[in-house]
Amino acid sequence: MKFDATGLDKWTEPVTFDVTRERLVEYALATNDPIPAHHAGDVASPVFAIVPVFQSLLEPALEVVPTSLFGKVLHGEQDFRFHRPIRPGDSLVSRAKMTGFEGLPKGTRATVYLECTSGGELVNEQYVTFFVRGFDAGEKQGVLGPGHRFDEALRERAPVAKVSQHVDDDQTFRYGPAAGDPMPIHLDEDVARAAGLPGIIAHGLCTMAFTSWAVLTEVAGSDVDRLRRLAVRFASPVLPGQDLSTSIWDAGSGTFAFETTVGDKVVVKDGFAEIGDH
Repeated sequence: MKFDATGLDKWTEPVTFDVTRERLVEYALATNDPIPAHHAGDVASPVFAIVPVFQSLLEPALEVVPTSLFGKVLHGEQDFRFHRPIRPGDSLVSRAKMTGFEGLPKGTRATVYLECTSGGELVNEQYVTFFVRGFDAGEKQGVLGPGHRFDEALRERAPVAKVSQHVDDDQTFRYGPAAGDPMPIHLDEDVARAAGLPGIIAHGLCTMAFTSWAVLTEVAGSDVDRLRRLAVRFASPVLPGQDLSTSIWDAGSGTFAFETTVGDKVVVKDGFAEIGDH
């Protein structure tokens, strides 16, 4: 059993997604997003960008990763590059390809690149890094996602902002339908425990959406048009009912580093945001 490097860089068939105001509102409400333009559905919350490409997310892995390993796949990192926000009325076309993988002692990292266009022009690009637990696929093949490691020197000074947020008890039941993500570990206590979890866990991308509005409200004037890049590494599961604390540091030149904790435990690490003027 091995990864098939010949499946790298093979594009999936394009998938079309028509954006409605109602879907944008539903997503904003499902992520407790307080930004008025998102609540009104005038423009998408940034992490909504995963919704139009969700159908294409794992498909490229079928060309590379043995299907018997799919049960060991975790969402490790997410990196959005925004060319413009998503708006109601957009007809979006998405496609994806796996670009590379690298075996490590505890498992294998593998990156899927997705592009989302409208009228032939890029709306956003995404690098999704998966981690296949307990399987070493050997030496690096192809190209992995760009780095966004936290600069530890930033801890020598105080963060420019710290945002407290609460994950509601019913958060996963709202987020699942809004995002089109029906994975049972987020909805069924028995399934979650059978997977070795303490119970239902929040969707990683829901937690990322929380960090996105923390960043936007604190350092971007709540203006999603200014967000150029948003990247995170998922470090630990978040449970419904828990409280999040996101600390944001100014890393210079319009970039910000951030980290999210539950108590003393880091749940989102290597957070990176690039903010432009307009």
